[in-house]
Amino acid sequence: MAGEDLIVQFQQLGMSEQKAKETLKNANVTKNLQLALAEAKMPLAEGVGMLLYHMATKLKPQIAAQLPLLVSYIVERKLDNTQRVDAALEYLLKLGQKKNATVDVAELERECGVGVVVTPEEIERVVQQKIKGSYKQILLEQRYHFNSFKIMQEVRNELKWADAKSLKAAIDVEIFDLLGPKTEADLKPLPKQTDKQPKGNAKPEAKAADAAATSVGANTIAELMKTKVHFHAPGENYKTDGYVVTEHTEQLLRDHLKATKGKVHTRFPPEPNGILHIGHAKAININFGYAAAHDGVCYLRYDDTNPEKEEEKFFIAIREMVEWLGYKPCKITYSSDNFQQLFDWAVLLIKKNLAYVCHQKAEDLKGFNPPPSPWRERPIEESLILFEDMRRGKIDEGAATLRLKLTLEEGKVDPVAYRIKFIAHHRTGSTWCIYPTYDYTHCLCDSIEQITHSLCTKEFQSRRSSYYWLCNALNIYCPVQWEYGRLNMNYALVSKRKIAKLITERIVHDWDDPRLFTLTALRRRGFPAEAINNFCAQMGVTGAQISVDPAMLEAAVRDVLNVTAPRRLVVLEPLKVTISNYTPNGPMQIEVLNFPQHKITLDRVIYIERSDFKLEPEKGYRRLSTQQSVGLRHANLVISVDQVVRDPATGEIVELICSSKSTEEAEKPKAFVQWVSQPIELEVRLYEQLFKHKNPEDPNEVPGGFLSDISNDSMSVLRAYADRSLQGVKVYDKFQFERIGFFSVDPDTNGSHIVFNRTVGLKEDSGKK
Repeated sequence: MAGEDLIVQFQQLGMSEQKAKETLKNANVTKNLQLALAEAKMPLAEGVGMLLYHMATKLKPQIAAQLPLLVSYIVERKLDNTQRVDAALEYLLKLGQKKNATVDVAELERECGVGVVVTPEEIERVVQQKIKGSYKQILLEQRYHFNSFKIMQEVRNELKWADAKSLKAAIDVEIFDLLGPKTEADLKPLPKQTDKQPKGNAKPEAKAADAAATSVGANTIAELMKTKVHFHAPGENYKTDGYVVTEHTEQLLRDHLKATKGKVHTRFPPEPNGILHIGHAKAININFGYAAAHDGVCYLRYDDTNPEKEEEKFFIAIREMVEWLGYKPCKITYSSDNFQQLFDWAVLLIKKNLAYVCHQKAEDLKGFNPPPSPWRERPIEESLILFEDMRRGKIDEGAATLRLKLTLEEGKVDPVAYRIKFIAHHRTGSTWCIYPTYDYTHCLCDSIEQITHSLCTKEFQSRRSSYYWLCNALNIYCPVQWEYGRLNMNYALVSKRKIAKLITERIVHDWDDPRLFTLTALRRRGFPAEAINNFCAQMGVTGAQISVDPAMLEAAVRDVLNVTAPRRLVVLEPLKVTISNYTPNGPMQIEVLNFPQHKITLDRVIYIERSDFKLEPEKGYRRLSTQQSVGLRHANLVISVDQVVRDPATGEIVELICSSKSTEEAEKPKAFVQWVSQPIELEVRLYEQLFKHKNPEDPNEVPGGFLSDISNDSMSVLRAYADRSLQGVKVYDKFQFERIGFFSVDPDTNGSHIVFNRTVGLKEDSGKK
């Protein structure tokens, strides 16, 4: 094979052009790769190419005969990382030393850990054990100068088949949780040590350990929350890592237990400035699911502190989606319910010299190193007067804020508690022109509502210090904040601002466009709520941020629809078939016994899928052609083509004249196809991924920005024919179109016009064109 052709083939394995050219210079590796490519079928699954390259670079001549075996194991994903490939090579080398030895497949797979899955939860658990047990003290002393490879080696000894990248990421996260952001000292190289230099005795103050619950996934939320997630018991807040105990804690917890009767209290606190997305589904399931699993209660609390972006339609949609997922809030509350109490507490903080009015501009406060406020030490009385002036509208918008005197874990100094906005509020009207920030409001509303478990995503860990600080500064009940990793979806956007941009640019129709991953869009596409809940359960509750492909969610959808969606006959692209020897005098009814039992109509004229007929079929083709008959599902008939009718003007095939035999008389056909007779017309909308790249917001993947990454084939519309049993469908009814996929009735449906959305194919990628 020519060098240029090999370079192209090597690039298909995942190499850069430069790497491919360098590989070509190594005759032995090139030979091994050529043999591997001859064994493997293209295209290869993601990651397989580089594993074949890894194998080719390490394959010894004495086991070259085993190359086909190695390739098959790599292609079949039995050897799915470099550790397993290396183990296989080592096993075969040892085996090669024995005369006339044959490969024991069971032994090979055991040596290579085939089928052994080390979950992210297992990695996180062992890493936490090592860091909190053997390495916590030395990490606190040496901080980021400590060589974390030692931890990796120990974990690898315990979890031999753990993925190296996942392991490194877990170690980095746990070290960051312990130490916080790097300081200037951490960034400086260590001075060269000499025997005469004294060792420092100063020890940095220990950071609170990661409080996120660790759990492996489960099949349902109930199973996950009852058996896999272990948070503190109500009233035992003080037992959790990082919780700040004061002289008032014991009494406050006694009062808290009396108020809650010892029951779990959680809350789901969305901002009503957009539609909920798949990430929110995880938050809903964790908060409502944990409360339900422990006979507790969960509030739906709207964090309505920014009237500039809030709309009534978002309040309604949020509640609808919570209830659609199967949860009923014990009470619906609003942060604005507490505006007066929040204001009174802000005044108290000023009186305690823990807050002050500042005049720095918003742009000056951005980033992590803003200039110190020259107003930080202004007199208490002056801040009280100015804060009252802010409340009365005497100070211009943007000319003053109220800031808290504390530093967050991430290094941010003096976060803003109140800002001025001359905008009427949807509930309080023009009563207020100052509004509290999320950082200020969130923990205080949690305290007011006696929340036992403040469950939030990992990015809020950097606000944990302000959460505890505020409650303790005001001597009020302090809940425990637990963090879990947020759920992200590949090939998708969840940013409200960016989804709004897609809508204004008319790329999608609205927030419920089935190509989006908002919950309203998923419902419209036909995803069952049960499937979304099960998917969230399978993701587990860990501190690791999760990014998954849509295929994982679609698999959960199939699991539910496979046992709940009735089957019906539909053809998406109809081709007319006339059965010339049809003998009954008119249409006849056929009883279909499959799920559920119903009747279909058979007549002289039927319609089959256009793709189920080919004039010149390729080898292995199993459906209808002029030389090959095909069976009709449920009709007990086999049809054969007698004549092909074309449009005189275009030459397009418009009809097939066929003869039929009963299945008892005819030779058994190679396939049975779906068909319809006396059909009704449907509009069927087919959806594909909206974005071309896995991370459309990543400038490295998509330099032109997410708007440049839109697929031109993300939606197509067909005029399909369906059995008349679909005539009375209702919006959101779900069906399996036999041999095609799962479909749901779209809200655009009316009495004379039925619209279906394709939810998912019958199996992964089955619906992809």
